[in-house]
Amino acid sequence: MFNPDKRLIPAQPPKAGFAAGPSKLDAIRSVTLSLAYLPLARPISDAKVLTGRQKPLTQVAFLFCEITTEAGHSGLGFSYSKRAGGPGLYAHACEIADNLIGEDPNDNARLWDKLCWAGASVGRSGIATQAIAAMDICLWDLKAKRAGLPLSKLLGAHRDSVACYNTSGGFLSSSVEEIRDAIDHSLASGIGGIKIKVGQPDPMVDIRRLDAITTHLDGRVPLMVDANQQWDRTTALRFGRLVEPLNLEWIEEPLDAYDAEGHAALARELATPIATGEMLASAEEHMALIRADAVDFIQPDAPRVGGITPFMRICTQAEAKRMRLAPHFAMEIHVHLAAAYAHEPWVEHFDWLAPLFNEELEIKDGRMIVPGRPGLGCSLTGQARDWTVETKSFGG
Repeated sequence: MFNPDKRLIPAQPPKAGFAAGPSKLDAIRSVTLSLAYLPLARPISDAKVLTGRQKPLTQVAFLFCEITTEAGHSGLGFSYSKRAGGPGLYAHACEIADNLIGEDPNDNARLWDKLCWAGASVGRSGIATQAIAAMDICLWDLKAKRAGLPLSKLLGAHRDSVACYNTSGGFLSSSVEEIRDAIDHSLASGIGGIKIKVGQPDPMVDIRRLDAITTHLDGRVPLMVDANQQWDRTTALRFGRLVEPLNLEWIEEPLDAYDAEGHAALARELATPIATGEMLASAEEHMALIRADAVDFIQPDAPRVGGITPFMRICTQAEAKRMRLAPHFAMEIHVHLAAAYAHEPWVEHFDWLAPLFNEELEIKDGRMIVPGRPGLGCSLTGQARDWTVETKSFGG
């Protein structure tokens, strides 16, 4: 006979996002979200523009998150989108942000899960996770400030500076002469590596530009190239073989970002290291690259994958494979995360974001110095506030 008192099914663990219990240390009082647009000094084109897939980049949308707690602590985080998606990031964040009110801000992983499930009907990658990223990064900034530590120290730093390379001077919208001038400026400022864009419809144009740049650089610092996903497998392999004598630091995004199998084949065939990952929008998508041994340098972007919480999950798996790390964009965040990675990383230097923050990152002897200020060490400028087009607050 059926006995209703006898448990046939084991008790289930608490669901994601449930209250933390008696160990609660503080409570989130308010969350403020802002949408701002950073204008670029000139339109920017990479291979995606030359192949007709995108229009030149003229501005970058930013989703800022500011959180305060009952105990008086505060944090700042941000996410971003290029060309399209800014209003979508802001709208999604506004729909789920009130789930943080009253929560313990120290429970980063639990709160990430809570926010993710709050908007899970639109997926657990893409715009959904990029909206969460601003809040997750804000919570990590708050936690590090509460501890009185730079974020890198809170995470467990391996170093106090990170090798840095410059990208912003090497776009396809720049002439060879302009790139040469940008290289000279970068090296004079202490930059330790140079990346230029390739991936034009005629690969031989890339070869000629690359030849001129390598001659000018003359081996002074490492050189990287970035095709922005615009080659097929055959073109990528042929190009890779042609440039093997140049001893490039890596070839970036030679294939479609989701082609783990193709990247793995290139990594086996070529002596030049392969790098990719910046366009993936979740930790799970990066796992496909890691499992396939598809890259030598993995390039997650914390704002794109959903914040620091999933970024660290990626790093755990990549470290086990002894992959190198070279996070994409957002150096204000990534200098801390790269400093906490076990194997010597690179961080990407972009000067585009300088108008947004009062503090400036220091470059010296080819390396970016990790700020000693608590948290990310960033605060928004008045100019960033002026560029804000929408703001909404929750709690109070």
